[in-house]
Amino acid sequence: MNAHAVAASGGPQLTPHSIGRRKVAGTPVELTVLGFGASVIGNLYAITPAHDAQAALEAAWEAGIRYFDTAPHYGLGLSERRVGAALRDRPRDTYVVSSKVGRLLVPNEHPRGTDTEGFVVRDDLRRQWDFSRDGVLRSIEDTLERTGLDRLDVVYLHDPDDHWRQAAEEAMPALAELRDQGVIGAIGAGMNQSAMLARFLRETAADVVMLAGRYTLLDQSALDDVLPAARELGKSVVAVGVFNSGLLSRDRPAEGMKYDYRQAPSALVTRARAIAEVCEEHGTTLPAAAVAFPYSHPSIINVTLGMRTAEQVERNVQLHRQHIPEGLWDDLRDRGLIRPDVPAVHGPGRSAGCL
Repeated sequence: MNAHAVAASGGPQLTPHSIGRRKVAGTPVELTVLGFGASVIGNLYAITPAHDAQAALEAAWEAGIRYFDTAPHYGLGLSERRVGAALRDRPRDTYVVSSKVGRLLVPNEHPRGTDTEGFVVRDDLRRQWDFSRDGVLRSIEDTLERTGLDRLDVVYLHDPDDHWRQAAEEAMPALAELRDQGVIGAIGAGMNQSAMLARFLRETAADVVMLAGRYTLLDQSALDDVLPAARELGKSVVAVGVFNSGLLSRDRPAEGMKYDYRQAPSALVTRARAIAEVCEEHGTTLPAAAVAFPYSHPSIINVTLGMRTAEQVERNVQLHRQHIPEGLWDDLRDRGLIRPDVPAVHGPGRSAGCL
């Protein structure tokens, strides 16, 4: 799970607005229903100047966003440092920060100059997979040092696809112990697949999972596993990657756009265009519908979007605020553009628990 979705920049100036909040089920942690994804301010694919990152974080705060997600993986710690610097002087009980474990940052004995995993940063450090108990504790300690924060509210296992046994038998029990001691508010896992996330909900102490790209207008495969598990068990889901790496981020999708980190197949571009046309018929846009869609499922409590600049924050918040006619979803079902078992959508959660 390398990135949060990023909307196109631009859009009208924001005015103060209350963003709804929902609790991670069974925990004291409460998330604003729109979250700030901090992968891109870790220099994902391109350098984000420090002043742009700071402006983006400040704009998110002014817009009412109080959930910020980061990870050691994002820019070899750069994202965590930037998030921590922006929040350090804010009242600690007024915001929620999540980070991740599973990749320790260790000295790179053979640096080549630039990171090779998509982030434009120096490679003085490298990532080392470690889902052991000691690795989890060390990772959290390192994150707290980088952010300068006194605690993390949510901790996810990050991309444990190839490490199920150690992640489930060592890392998750270590996180559960910290949660039960009150050190962490909620625990879970974040991945680009849904089947193993369902296993984490069913077989471990996870409270919440971060689902990347598997419940979107183009891919509803999470309806086969993790979403039924969450609903049955009364657990929560955070949705990321709702633009599927960009294909759903523009009013009119075009050839050459990305889908799940690769060039989108022509058939998917055609389908995205068909969905966009239905959106236009209902007086809305494809990106606004993409942001609203995940809230159709009652277990999804938050959509987190990547935001590199203040302009992107403004754009994303405006997309979140847009009214989506409920008839759109019925029309998409009738035309076979989304699955028939997608629940009825009752809006993007903006009014739920507004504070």
